[in-house]
Amino acid sequence: MASDEQQQQTQLTDPESGRRCVDGECVMIDGKCETIATAADEVAEPAASLERQVFAEFLGTAFLVCTIIGSGMMGDNLSPDDGVALLGNTLATWGILYVLITTLGPISGAHFNPVVSCCFWLKRELGGAAFALFVPAQVFGAVFGAFVAHAMFMRRNGVFDGKDRDSDGELFSEFVATFGLLMTIFGGIRAKKDVPMLVGLYITAGYWFTSSTSFANPAVTIGRSFTDTFASISPKSFPAYFAGQVLGLLCGLPACEWLFSRKAPLAALATLARKEL
Repeated sequence: MASDEQQQQTQLTDPESGRRCVDGECVMIDGKCETIATAADEVAEPAASLERQVFAEFLGTAFLVCTIIGSGMMGDNLSPDDGVALLGNTLATWGILYVLITTLGPISGAHFNPVVSCCFWLKRELGGAAFALFVPAQVFGAVFGAFVAHAMFMRRNGVFDGKDRDSDGELFSEFVATFGLLMTIFGGIRAKKDVPMLVGLYITAGYWFTSSTSFANPAVTIGRSFTDTFASISPKSFPAYFAGQVLGLLCGLPACEWLFSRKAPLAALATLARKEL
């Protein structure tokens, strides 16, 4: 039987080159011996510039709203059954969320949502300048996405004759949807799981288990008021939706800080004031 020293030497030897990794000089990466300088180059990537981050938030939110509205119109065109249209709307949203968060996440974090950006700002993980630019980029991206969807289906733009969604049940639904979305994001990050898939699955479920169809996003709420199609919302429903989303943030963020970051209750609440206790 080989000694512990011999086993350690075998484990630290590159099977292709036969080169042995010496502690302090090189490390094993995917079974290959790399110098520390090379390893550091692979691991450390420069952060994207602020302009790229802001554009990523604009582009991602535009594609998200374009998909929501466009798939709603397609479902409505293909079937008179609202259930079938909602199913198509749901699957398209799940797919685009996974793609967008995966591809744009390394650039900006792939928030596409003022609530999510606000949470990272409150947690001191997003700078004030970035937060101030992310929110308008997300809102303008959502509106632009609505225009793109209308252009593809040759529908007129600039309409504000959407569905009334201002019941107390829908307000409460937006609270639940936003709370759950934050739990999904921060829980997924804590667990080091596939956050893009988790968010896509959560929103897919939210379409069906909430009476509001789980907007959980002020920018998307505004963008969807620029259509009178299947996925629309009337501007007069904004107060109910925004109220639910804000309440979801105010309750959801401290709950996530307590649950996933293991902060004391008062310290978790202090996150809302950007303070550390």
